[in-house]
Amino acid sequence: MSLPSLLAVFAHPDDESLAAGGVLAQHAASGARTAVVTATWAEGTWRATELAEALRILGAGEPRLLGYADAKVPESAPGRPRFCDVPLDEAVGQLVAHIREFRPEIVVTHDAYGNLSGHPDHVHTHRVTVLAVQAAGWGRLYPEAGAAWQPGALYLATHPESAVRALGGGDILLRPGRAMYSVPDAWITAAVDVGPWVRRKVAAVLAHRSEVKRGALPGRLAALPPPERARVMATEWYIRYGAPLQAVPLTELAP
Repeated sequence: MSLPSLLAVFAHPDDESLAAGGVLAQHAASGARTAVVTATWAEGTWRATELAEALRILGAGEPRLLGYADAKVPESAPGRPRFCDVPLDEAVGQLVAHIREFRPEIVVTHDAYGNLSGHPDHVHTHRVTVLAVQAAGWGRLYPEAGAAWQPGALYLATHPESAVRALGGGDILLRPGRAMYSVPDAWITAAVDVGPWVRRKVAAVLAHRSEVKRGALPGRLAALPPPERARVMATEWYIRYGAPLQAVPLTELAP
């Protein structure tokens, strides 16, 4: 039986594989429609090429790029503004168009902290996605973006405090000395065992070769022994937006 259709919205190429690669692979393997919108990096850049390979591995279709610049990498989108500087109404309208065109049952994005790192592009992507998911169902908002469509659920990819402790205090996931943003365990509404798809998830992460080479998180994961790498990547955690923050944990995402 197919799982619900799923649209993931993340800030940078590689965020989709790191934060939700297992769930994307799981849904695609069940026959569900899956896709990814990426806020930064433009078509034709090296990271857009890597993203296309990662999405092929995950079964998530072709890249859907908003094409804005990374807050810290101007060459990510030559001549385009930084995503964080774009008028909110413009960014929301562009994402509404993708939601209405793809018509997902579930949308997944960063949590309100911007995941463990608190990266400003992650935080802004969270805000834009929350507004776009709400606006997509209101037909008189952004009428040029297509017919109204209301996703059934919005899930926020996150890390609970207990998982961070189990991963050595997050030293694997963040460089030492950086601030880290995790959430109380009681907030988790879906803890998904993606072990059956972890090889595909790892392959998608490693497809972001430039991030592996420069020693970013994909590179640190690549350096781990395979059993340790699988342990780190075999569970994904989500908060269902708008649900009580002490919900009973689920084992999969539901619309």
